[in-house]
Amino acid sequence: MEGDIMDKLEDMASVYEFDPLTGNIPATKVEITVSCRNLLDRDTFSKSDPLCVLYTQGVETKQWREFGRTEVIDNTLNPDFVRKYILDYFFEEKQSLRFDLYDVDSKSPDLSKHKPLELYDFLGQMFCTLGEIVGSPASRLEKPLGGIPGKNCGIIVLSAEELGNCRDSATMQFCANKLDKKDFFGKSDPFMVFFRSNEDGTFTICHKTEVVKNTLNPVWQPFTIPVRALCNGDYDRTIKVEVYDWDRDGSHDFIGEFTTSYRELARGQSQFNVYEHESSSFGSACKVDLLWQHRKQRLLDMSTTRTKLFQSQVVNPKKKMKKKKYVNSGTVTLLSFSVESESTFLDYIKGGTQINFTVAIDFTASNGNPSQSTSLHYMNPYQMNAYALALKAVGEIIQDYDSDKMFPALGFGAKLPPDGRVSHEFPLNGNIENPYCNGIEGILEAYHQSLKTVQLYGPTNFAPVVNHVARYAAAVQDGSQYFVLLIITDGVISDMSQTKEAIVNAAKLPMSIIIVGVGQAEFDAMVELDGDDIRISSRGKLAERDIVQFVPFRDYMDRTGNHVLSMARLAKDVLAEIPDQFISYMKSRGIKPNPSPPPYTPPGHTHHTQI
Repeated sequence: MEGDIMDKLEDMASVYEFDPLTGNIPATKVEITVSCRNLLDRDTFSKSDPLCVLYTQGVETKQWREFGRTEVIDNTLNPDFVRKYILDYFFEEKQSLRFDLYDVDSKSPDLSKHKPLELYDFLGQMFCTLGEIVGSPASRLEKPLGGIPGKNCGIIVLSAEELGNCRDSATMQFCANKLDKKDFFGKSDPFMVFFRSNEDGTFTICHKTEVVKNTLNPVWQPFTIPVRALCNGDYDRTIKVEVYDWDRDGSHDFIGEFTTSYRELARGQSQFNVYEHESSSFGSACKVDLLWQHRKQRLLDMSTTRTKLFQSQVVNPKKKMKKKKYVNSGTVTLLSFSVESESTFLDYIKGGTQINFTVAIDFTASNGNPSQSTSLHYMNPYQMNAYALALKAVGEIIQDYDSDKMFPALGFGAKLPPDGRVSHEFPLNGNIENPYCNGIEGILEAYHQSLKTVQLYGPTNFAPVVNHVARYAAAVQDGSQYFVLLIITDGVISDMSQTKEAIVNAAKLPMSIIIVGVGQAEFDAMVELDGDDIRISSRGKLAERDIVQFVPFRDYMDRTGNHVLSMARLAKDVLAEIPDQFISYMKSRGIKPNPSPPPYTPPGHTHHTQI
């Protein structure tokens, strides 16, 4: 008995701390192709021999760091570089890039390495963001080169292509049979946890099933998981699966484990291709010889669901060592398996989907008199206030995905001239017919002007601005547009029930909502709207999707005064969920990306060289 208690303590798992939304899917890789037209000619008896150097900018230091160089192409003013740049892409980050062009005279063999660039003639440069490239039509950005006063330096053409390695998602369903009984007054409450093995021998949790109560023969619900999350595209990488008995206090009892691989789960066309693991050790050999042909295409062709592809013994290594007659702690069987290629966020953007950005700013009296330095709306000539900082941080990233850069900007909770009526959705630029502002700077200018003309009042009502954007979203549900509303507020919401109803209705539309809370108020209601823990509901109806992300601005204030870094963190946190929310809407409506034009390929170039 004492030994069993010790086993229980040793087998207590930390899986109850698992957050399935973080850290499981490797970064999206984007390949950048560079071409130039009409470069400066720096050579006397021939044309320039151009080289392109890419720099990336650090978020915190703002230092430019050389990322890589293309090859040198001799004697041309219109180079189509073959060597590509491979970058990690993050929608939620502003990834600043700089492209410098040089004319290289020397034929030294180490030009592609880090020879001092001062030795070469400068041909021009261009600044942009990675989001600007992928957000351009067909992910192809064409901009003039600058950097040499009084000179026309030509143009640079940048094309982005998402590397399509392992964009499949697998849907599978498992059941188990004769699991160990772990509860004194019942059976077990089993669930499974899946781990992807890492190259350093460690394991990363990548999926957890639901708990099936009071049974030794559970049937779990089917689940869908990106293949990248399961094995990072390596079909032979070890997948470890642990089976637990759920306990209310979090001290889940370990039942047993087995290992497999994506290749094993997806293998063969036989309906009853069953095998067992010889032991529970990682990487244990299987008794069947697996033949894998036509790799990905074969999986796609086998789209019909198959039965009993896989079965494994669940083994508890400690029990196996202690008990000579120990066989196993049950078996797990794969009931069905199917795979389909997933459309990504960038597929839709490249197909022409536009992200429409709207901002709504709180003009209630609780912000304080804008003319006083204690006000959250105070316009310090030397420093942006919290409203402006939050707007700039989020807006500068989203604007790359809107081709015309014209954004509606609204205010709520103020008395308007000339009659002093209270409005909860007034245009910051004062033009009801055309509330659009030109870029983020245009919104900031309209915001500053509004502070001089309206009277701060109240109450704090969100529903009108949510419904305002929802009306536009409801009119365009074909996947061509997606709407993001940024609400910046200082206080406790006054129309909670109406706002919840508005959000539940908006969850059916192509729309997401970001709320940034400024000031020192309590924001408990905002956490409820966020819906990360409990899906928001109204009048007994659950929101179809989680579309709200809330953060308190004060959590991002840097004590050292480094607003650049703190605002980059804020933008990263509030925008990180947008691509998944976007995809969830498109999938729920069965909307596929529009076919995009073929990637820009210079004539005669068919092979890729990676940096």
